[in-house]
Amino acid sequence: MKNASCHSPTASIWQLNRRRKIAAAKVERIVDENRGISDQAKLGGSKTPAKAVLQRVLREAGIGIALVVLIAIFSAFAPHFMDESNVTNILTQITINLIMATGMTFVILIGGIDLSVGSVMALCAMVAGLVLKSESVPVPVAIAAAGLASVIVGMICGFMNGFVSSFWNVPSFIVTLGMLNIARGGALEVTDARTLFEFPNMFNNFGTATLFGVPAIFLVALSLVLLGWFVLTRTVFGRLIYSIGNNEEAVRLSGHNTFTFKVAAFVISGLTVGIGAIIYMARLTIASPILGTGFELNAIAAVIIGGTSLNGGRGSLIGTFLGACLIGVLADGLILIGVGDFVRQMITGGVIILAVILDSYRARIADRAQ
Repeated sequence: MKNASCHSPTASIWQLNRRRKIAAAKVERIVDENRGISDQAKLGGSKTPAKAVLQRVLREAGIGIALVVLIAIFSAFAPHFMDESNVTNILTQITINLIMATGMTFVILIGGIDLSVGSVMALCAMVAGLVLKSESVPVPVAIAAAGLASVIVGMICGFMNGFVSSFWNVPSFIVTLGMLNIARGGALEVTDARTLFEFPNMFNNFGTATLFGVPAIFLVALSLVLLGWFVLTRTVFGRLIYSIGNNEEAVRLSGHNTFTFKVAAFVISGLTVGIGAIIYMARLTIASPILGTGFELNAIAAVIIGGTSLNGGRGSLIGTFLGACLIGVLADGLILIGVGDFVRQMITGGVIILAVILDSYRARIADRAQ
C-alpha cells in the first residue's frame, strides 16, 4: 500500500519550498560568480577564484588596455589628437552613445536587445521640441516640461517593448524592430516631417556648456553610468537583472516575478533614450524626425565591445563606458589621420565582429571554468 502522506498538502508545500530554496541558491551563486565572490571570500578569505579574475580582466581590463593603445597610436600619427579642443570634441561625441548604451546594457544583460532606440529618440525629440516651442509658459518651465515629455515618451515606448516581448514571449528583436518603424513613423507624422528649430537660448546653451573644461552633457552621461553601475552592483534589482540573463527559470522558481524585471529593463532603456534625446537637441539646436538613425547599432556596439555577453547575464557598465570611449576615440582618430568615411565604417564594423568573436571566446572560457 502506497504511503498517502507523500501526496498530502504538507508534503507538496515542503517540496515547493525546497525547490524555491534550491532556485534561490542558484540565483545567489550566479550573482556571486558574476561579481567575483568566492565561497572563501564569504567565509573571510581574501582571494577570489582565478576564473573570476580572468573574466574581469577579459571584460574590463582588456578593453581598457586596447583603449590606451589606441590613444597612443593616434597620438603618434595625429599631432593634434591630444589637444584640449579635440579631447573636448571626443567627449562630446561620446555622450549620446554612452547614454543610450547605458540603458541598452540593462536590456542585453537580461538576454534581450532593443533595436528601436534610434527611432524612439527621434519621437522623443519631436514631442519635446513641440513642447519647448510653446510660448504660453516661461522658458524654464517649457524646458522642464520638454525634458519630462521626452523621458515619458521614451519610457512608454520601452514599456511597450518590454510588455509585448515578455508577456507574449516574443523575441525582443522582433518587437523592437516593429517599434523602430512605429516610432519613426510617429516622429515624421507629429510635425509632418518638418524639422523644429529656434529653441530658447537658455536651452541651446546647455549643449555647449562646460564645467572645469569638461562638457556638461558628458558629465550628465557619466552620472547616468555611475547611477546605473550602482543599481546593477549594489541593489537586489541589479542582482536579479544579472540572474535573469543567466537562468530565468531559477529566478522564477525562487519566487521573483521575472516579467516585472524584464519590463523594467526596457523601461530603463527608454528612460535613457528620452534623456539622450533632450541632450542631443540641445547640442544640435534642432529636432529632426530623422534624428538617431543608426544610433541603435552604435549603442549595441559599445555594449558588446565593452564585454557584455549577447546571451545575457555577464557584463558591466564599466565595460560599456570603455566600449563607448573606444568607439569615440576610433572614429575621431581615423578622421584625423585622413581615413575616408566608407573605410571608417568598414573598420568600425570589423571591430564589432571582433568583439562578438571575443564574446563567444569568453563564454567558452566561462563554461569550461564552471
